[in-house]
Amino acid sequence: MSHLLDRLNFFRSKELEQFSDGWGQTTSENRDWEDSYRNRWRHDKIVRSTHGVNCTGSCSWKIYVKSGIVTWETQQTDYPRTRAGLPNHEPRGCARGASYSWYLYSANRVKNPLIRGSLMRAWRKMRPTMTPVAAWAAIQGDPLLRASYTKTRGKGGFVRASWDEATEIIAAANAYTAKSYGPDRVFGFSPIPAMSMVSYAAGSRYLSLLGGTCMSFYDWYCDLPPASPQTWGEQTDVPESADWYNAGFLMLWGSNVPQTRTPDAHFYTEVRYRGTKSAVVSPDYSEAAKFGDIWLNPQAGTDAALAMAMGHVILREYHLDRQAAYFEDYARKYTDMPMLVRLDESDGHLVPGRMLRAEDFDGQLGETNNPDWKTVAYDEASGQIVAPNGSIGFRWGEEGKWNLEQKASGTEGSFRLSQILDGHHDQIVGVDFPYFGGVATGDFVKCEHPEVLTRNIPVRRIQLADGSTVLVATVFDLFCANYGLDRGLGGTWVSKDYDDDCPYTPAWAEKITGVAREKIIAVAREFASNAEKTKGKSMVILGAGLNHWYHMDMAYRGIINMLVMCGCIGQEGGGWSHYVGQEKLRPQTGWQPLAFALDWSRPPRNMNSTSAWYAHTDQWRYETLRAGEILSPTAPKGDWDISLIDYNIRAERMGWLPSAPQLKTNPLEVAKAAKASGKAIPTYVAEQLTSGALQMSCEDPDAPENWPRNLFIWRSNLLGSSGKGHEYFLKHLLGTDHGVMGKDLGEEGGVKPVEAVWHDEAPKGKLDLLVTIDFRMSTTCVYSDIVLPTASWYEKDDLNTSDMHPFIHPLQAAVDPAYESKSDWEIFKAIARKFSEVAPEVLGVETDIVQLPLLHDTPGELAQAHVQDWKKGECDLIPGRTAPNYIAVERDYPNLYKKFTSVGPLLEKLGNGGKGINWDTKVEVGHLRDLNGVVLDEGVSKGHAKLETAIDAAEMILMLAPETNGEVAVKAWEELEKPTGRHHAHLAEGAHHTKIRFRDIAAQPRKIISSPTWSGIESEEVCYNAGYTNVHELIPWRTLTGRQQLYQDHLWMRAFGEGFVSYRPPVDLKTITKAINNDAAEGSPHVVLNFITPHQKWGIHSTYTDNLLMLTLNRGGPVVWMSELDAQKAGLVDNDWVEAYNINGALTARVVVSQRIKQGTLFMYHAQEKIINTPGSEKTGHRGGIHNSVTRTTLKPTHMIGGYAQLSYGFNYYGTVGSNRDEFVIVRKMKKVDWLDTPATQKLEAAE
Repeated sequence: MSHLLDRLNFFRSKELEQFSDGWGQTTSENRDWEDSYRNRWRHDKIVRSTHGVNCTGSCSWKIYVKSGIVTWETQQTDYPRTRAGLPNHEPRGCARGASYSWYLYSANRVKNPLIRGSLMRAWRKMRPTMTPVAAWAAIQGDPLLRASYTKTRGKGGFVRASWDEATEIIAAANAYTAKSYGPDRVFGFSPIPAMSMVSYAAGSRYLSLLGGTCMSFYDWYCDLPPASPQTWGEQTDVPESADWYNAGFLMLWGSNVPQTRTPDAHFYTEVRYRGTKSAVVSPDYSEAAKFGDIWLNPQAGTDAALAMAMGHVILREYHLDRQAAYFEDYARKYTDMPMLVRLDESDGHLVPGRMLRAEDFDGQLGETNNPDWKTVAYDEASGQIVAPNGSIGFRWGEEGKWNLEQKASGTEGSFRLSQILDGHHDQIVGVDFPYFGGVATGDFVKCEHPEVLTRNIPVRRIQLADGSTVLVATVFDLFCANYGLDRGLGGTWVSKDYDDDCPYTPAWAEKITGVAREKIIAVAREFASNAEKTKGKSMVILGAGLNHWYHMDMAYRGIINMLVMCGCIGQEGGGWSHYVGQEKLRPQTGWQPLAFALDWSRPPRNMNSTSAWYAHTDQWRYETLRAGEILSPTAPKGDWDISLIDYNIRAERMGWLPSAPQLKTNPLEVAKAAKASGKAIPTYVAEQLTSGALQMSCEDPDAPENWPRNLFIWRSNLLGSSGKGHEYFLKHLLGTDHGVMGKDLGEEGGVKPVEAVWHDEAPKGKLDLLVTIDFRMSTTCVYSDIVLPTASWYEKDDLNTSDMHPFIHPLQAAVDPAYESKSDWEIFKAIARKFSEVAPEVLGVETDIVQLPLLHDTPGELAQAHVQDWKKGECDLIPGRTAPNYIAVERDYPNLYKKFTSVGPLLEKLGNGGKGINWDTKVEVGHLRDLNGVVLDEGVSKGHAKLETAIDAAEMILMLAPETNGEVAVKAWEELEKPTGRHHAHLAEGAHHTKIRFRDIAAQPRKIISSPTWSGIESEEVCYNAGYTNVHELIPWRTLTGRQQLYQDHLWMRAFGEGFVSYRPPVDLKTITKAINNDAAEGSPHVVLNFITPHQKWGIHSTYTDNLLMLTLNRGGPVVWMSELDAQKAGLVDNDWVEAYNINGALTARVVVSQRIKQGTLFMYHAQEKIINTPGSEKTGHRGGIHNSVTRTTLKPTHMIGGYAQLSYGFNYYGTVGSNRDEFVIVRKMKKVDWLDTPATQKLEAAE
């Protein structure tokens, strides 16, 4: 019957019959309407995949496919169990993940290759009569043609192109750049390989075979905490989330677990039901604060003061007034607290100096191997100074003593923590410590005390090998004095009472942070009491928010000190849980040969992004922070008060940091000149640099020879998310419209750098070509020259791991890539193929020179026991010792494609490894030949294993990594046994025959195998917890002392007052000037606020905020959050359009007025892109900006240190960090909301 008749017969009974005693009935109603519902949820197949989104969730999802279309997704529920007594990992997933499939068929999807119209016209004009490289050269040689597309970046004008044409332009640009300037002028930026390993490796493999520069991400994202390598020689190894359930006391410090770690938040809820207490530290009333037993809300940026006060309480009550036996034993065995430090005299004052070494004594204490890297302590039994096992000097050049056995020279020992007892010290002396609490600016509270605080310390007087006499103290005694604790030794700046107004007491911290002293004391006691009772089961979960401040390492070291004092590191249920993103690339050592083409050539070119972007976006030209402003009042004499770019240049030339580009002269040409001279490349380069005939690029970043010329961006939204100093990127790197409102040092008449060459006119538009690979039209795509459509996470095969759980699982192609998109692997394979066709026009087999810094986990970390600059004449330039290494690498450009698609011979010749150990991989390469097949075509790749598909690439990772191949794991542990002299292979022997394949993880996520790459283990007995093998297997931390390093004795650390932790207020970046604040001049309502950019709730982690489903849950466009009190000051009400600005730029957004925001701060959750409902800025005249439009990054000299034990460079391990939270902005109501909806260009952009 028709629906019309149904309606006409509405009141007529439809009953056919009854059943169940009249409780049920059948009717004659039409039920065709149900078909639409059934069809909506009907599917042909379910495929397992996940999201490459850097949210740490790494959740396994069911992807439902119907007629070749993804229809929806739900959470998988088949994770392997944890173990008895622990909740399982499910449910995993959140509403953000469930919204992802919207992207696949949205209007924002990039469907075809796109090229900027003006570039396409220029190319098509040149190409018919020229070869590809010649055509590109002609475009670059014509300033007007080049400007025709560089100046229109960000203004639309894309036209559809073919894959062949797009890849030919890219290949020609790369070949031209390599020939004309050097391959290191081709940059690539992509973040977080753990979220899609093969996709990252596709681009980095291409760049590495080319000789291009792979940019770091962890430091640039400001997720890299320098305090981690400073303390442990390890970067962000953390407990899995299931280990929260083992904790007896949990602190959430700046981590909003329910909002940003949603799939794992259930562990936090479940352990609270078990009785675990929880303290939440957050300036705003976050979602996590609702779960805490106590909420501490310090002023943002003062966390170090809070941590120092808690440390003050713990030291007083558990180490001094009473010695907790567990804490004392832990400190003696696993920390540097027993080690001896010499006291240096300066102008009649004593300051902590360098740690004593075996080489300082007669006979070098019997240590002939690396005595300058073996720290010393007093042995309690003999009363003699000895060199305990485990320091970094034992790691290289000998075997069997790099362990944490309580031994020295083969004899059992117990090392003295303190010299406080009579008979253990010769005298009590005053030692100076710097104090920075009086230099606070803006809204931050000044606690006025002298900038130098003298505290009394027990010391011994000893004679050294050179005949001199020095005073020495233990790290523990200096550590206690630094916290201002009265130990009965007299002195002014020490405290017996928590109510004393003395630095680092709870009373002092209350004034700075706003947190009541009673709360500080209570939380510190609970934390330490639980740790004592449970032997270390107190845990701190940190969020990266603390790490976005300039002095981020002070907050982190303050918290780490609490954990170390309480013996929490390396103990199940305890430790430092720093979750910021999917940083844990678990099969790391299997991935690296694929990603950086280590199977064909070594070493690759890696660069720390923060230093590179700081230089190449010319943010250094606007730097208002001088080193003298952050220098310690106790610093030794020296030329310390220079520009921050000067420090970076010195660090690069001493080999501490990498460079990109490396030499001002094309390295291919330098290699030819070296060959012509008949000299070895390292010798030739050293001579030329010393004479000045060669120049390092870092010394003149604005010279055209030193510009980055080509930039690939993939798996990233650099210009819409992480680009601190966004407007400087637009102005100087891209050369297009920008919102910079400040003037550079030249225009302002400021003090210019001494090391960097100054050009009166700053360049605009350094990049010749910007290529972005993405599945959506992001802000970065809008500013690109070429946009290539990539496959989404449901359209490609890949691998994924996380910090939060021990599983490895896949991304899979549930459907073919939509429209003309391709996977990242196929895209870079196509570029490689085209490059090999184009390159012979100008390039053949070439010798390149790679400038390699002094790397962590290599003997190079012992290169520079003392700071000496060859350019100042303080030493000779010795590559690999006083300067970078200069290494010849062959580039076979015509065969780049063949190398890209095959496994090269170096794995069989040189083996594989990581973190200082190396093992043979011939067997594994043989297995890859059997698994992937063998290349049969003639040429360099014949007979090698194939790497044709993304699954082939995934199999290479899985076969080579000890985490996924038990046979390799056993070999790796056996190699580690050589330096430690202890048995470790038992940790993997049960998994000897386990080999995880791609199809295995497609069936179900698999747990990884215990590996020496990481400091925790996978076990049925304990959860993964970082530092576990250090404590329980006695494997040293990879630091100077081999122990947890609480004292940093490098000269630069001491000069900047960071030998020990202290509270350092946020720095004054001087971005609110009278000239810029016209609202103040005009008397208009406004407010000046500290600008904070946390992770958000209404987007897929930190990048994907243009999702319609998420926008609908929020306010449909950019918003900022402020307190009710601040809103009243500026005359604002909820949902008003506001503008936030400073000299860096401006942004526009709606304001959310909320009680939960602390007065004095403005929150803008990142990354809210300006492509969604963003009006124009009244200040700049351009579209509103992104959250980083009002920021500018600045560098910290202590993060540049290298060649010094744990303070040595490693890719995404240690280096400069892109902080951005010390910024302030002026916020005012917009007078007019202008959507700027007229065309940006007057003529139609189309290719001819």
